[in-house]
Amino acid sequence: MKKAIFIVTILFVAVISTACINNMAVQELNNAAKSYMEQGDYNSAIERLEASLDLDDNIYETHYNLGVAYINAKQYPKAIDELNKALKLNSKYANVYYTLAVAQENNADALIGCEDMMSTNTDGEIVSNVPASDIYKNVSDSVKEQMIEGYLTSISNYQKYIEMINSEQKTAEVTSHIADMEKVLAKLGYSGSVE
Repeated sequence: MKKAIFIVTILFVAVISTACINNMAVQELNNAAKSYMEQGDYNSAIERLEASLDLDDNIYETHYNLGVAYINAKQYPKAIDELNKALKLNSKYANVYYTLAVAQENNADALIGCEDMMSTNTDGEIVSNVPASDIYKNVSDSVKEQMIEGYLTSISNYQKYIEMINSEQKTAEVTSHIADMEKVLAKLGYSGSVE
């Protein structure tokens, strides 16, 4: 009986030690990823964060950070996937909804290369290099449908973000951005209501 208790104790200590080692390794990988992100080396950050998830797939911050890295690397479908995983682990973090909305919007834009049609002027405002009437001119109906779905989902997540935050300034900024997205939806031929 004493041997059984001793074995169970050893196993318990081994499990705790392994968990501590994994937590330290996860933290080290996440810190390295943060450093790479700050340097603009998103691919190295992605590698570290994916390795971190191999050790522990239940940390929403790691999924969130990986989503952010994927956005910066313009890998929007992967970003959306990781941010949805972060939401499943913690749906009370408002920034996940905002970041997911950004990924969904960017993914919709990328379907026709809108990102390549945009630049910033001397005031830092985003402007189109192509007349608005020409941007959606040759887009197929199936791509338009995908874009509309992406924008609507994005707007829904922006609205969830607004509901969760307590900032009049951010609410006004995001509400204004949603209004701009509604104009894009109209140009795509969407006539439904956005809610």
